[in-house]
Amino acid sequence: MPSAVDSVGLTPEQLESFNENGFLVVPNYLSAEEVQSLLTTTHVLLENFSLESHPMTRFTTGDDDEKTKHVGDDYFLSSGNKVHFFFEPEAVAAPEDDPKAPPRLLKPKHLAINKIGHALHSKSAPFEKITLSKRNAAIAGSLGFQDPRCLQSMVICKQPSIGGPVPAHRDSEFLYTSPPSAVGWWVALQDATPGNASLGMWKGTHRGKKGGHIRRRFVRCEEGGGTTFITNEGPALPLGKDEDETEDGQADEDFEILNVKAGDLVLIHGNVLHKSEKNTSDKSRFAYTFHVIEGAEGWTYDERNWLQPPEEGFSRLNAV
Repeated sequence: MPSAVDSVGLTPEQLESFNENGFLVVPNYLSAEEVQSLLTTTHVLLENFSLESHPMTRFTTGDDDEKTKHVGDDYFLSSGNKVHFFFEPEAVAAPEDDPKAPPRLLKPKHLAINKIGHALHSKSAPFEKITLSKRNAAIAGSLGFQDPRCLQSMVICKQPSIGGPVPAHRDSEFLYTSPPSAVGWWVALQDATPGNASLGMWKGTHRGKKGGHIRRRFVRCEEGGGTTFITNEGPALPLGKDEDETEDGQADEDFEILNVKAGDLVLIHGNVLHKSEKNTSDKSRFAYTFHVIEGAEGWTYDERNWLQPPEEGFSRLNAV
């Protein structure tokens, strides 16, 4: 079945839906062969990475209490141009008889990983082929990007029974540009259904009248390493949006749990509120996601963001 996106990008109807809701489901974005290629690559990565020098870093979003706050370590902060592996909190435990001993795995390593990131688009040929494509450059052009730059690519595994929840957040809190510009590409590699920890979206919450302002940011600590959330003192809405719009906030009727099939793409506005629940099913829910920010003059990628550009800069979609 042909993709719903061609070289001219999104249709006017798709763009209208994205602008109205803050997200868009694009069916059949990847072919069955493309999905299988990424799944095969993911399984090879999961089977073959070494535990010998791994710091056993667990992944959480930073909203957790101090005892699980691991995201400030070098392994996380240096992953922007590498392929690193992050464990589910429930898959790792310290030996009870010696708290200083290395953590131990409670599951086989290929069933213990929360995500693989954050430079699959530049360090893995199959992911690079899917990501840095004319198709994605065309989509970015439809969304108004002048110089789209790709960053933070990762496979999110959502392992059976332990795949951790992702609390409500806005992506531009983590990848802040001034003014905000981030858009997420979220691609289902396995079916993501309401019973399998699929995405939950608050429709329209990217707009100022729905509380879509970026009020906080996830940054590197100025002293002592680590990461933290701070109050955003820069522009809170994308260019051209009214910063003085009255905030009515999100409502229960705005919330929608998506039913996404393997190969479908979900485009996610950087200001829209969304989340996913813990995977309590007996099936994994693999997804590949990456983000695009504006690299043109007039937008600044903040130097305090947790993820910083490699020496060569973030990958340019328009260069393909």
